[in-house]
Amino acid sequence: MTYALSTPPPRRRRPWSRRTPRGQDIGFGIVLFVVEAAVFLGAGFSYGMDVWAAQGEQRRIDATHLAELAWMQHFLIAVILLAGLAMLFRAPWTVVSQLLPAGAAAALLALAQHEYDRAHPAPAPAPSAGYSPCYSGNGRCH
Repeated sequence: MTYALSTPPPRRRRPWSRRTPRGQDIGFGIVLFVVEAAVFLGAGFSYGMDVWAAQGEQRRIDATHLAELAWMQHFLIAVILLAGLAMLFRAPWTVVSQLLPAGAAAALLALAQHEYDRAHPAPAPAPSAGYSPCYSGNGRCH
């Protein structure tokens, strides 16, 4: 009675165990870049139309700007997560194609937040209880 040597079942390879083929990597990176650009521009157009529809009503315009800032933050997080996923799958060209829109989204987000902060300065602090204003000719100036 002889026993045949059985071969062990083939091991399933993890997606990150070998590098993604260059053609697939570049193709997927370009498609992902174009889709992200279309989504970003579409959302920007949508928020712009909301501002236009507000017809000068400042409260609605401010709410739309804040919603746009929040959306841009979420978009930036999503792009960074996609870049991390591409790094996990060892797709260097896709990582590069994700870091470019992530950098652009981060710069645009910083500019938009700065513009919003400049348009809405913090109110001046209230004077203390013992403060007396100095009027010209009053004689009570300190």
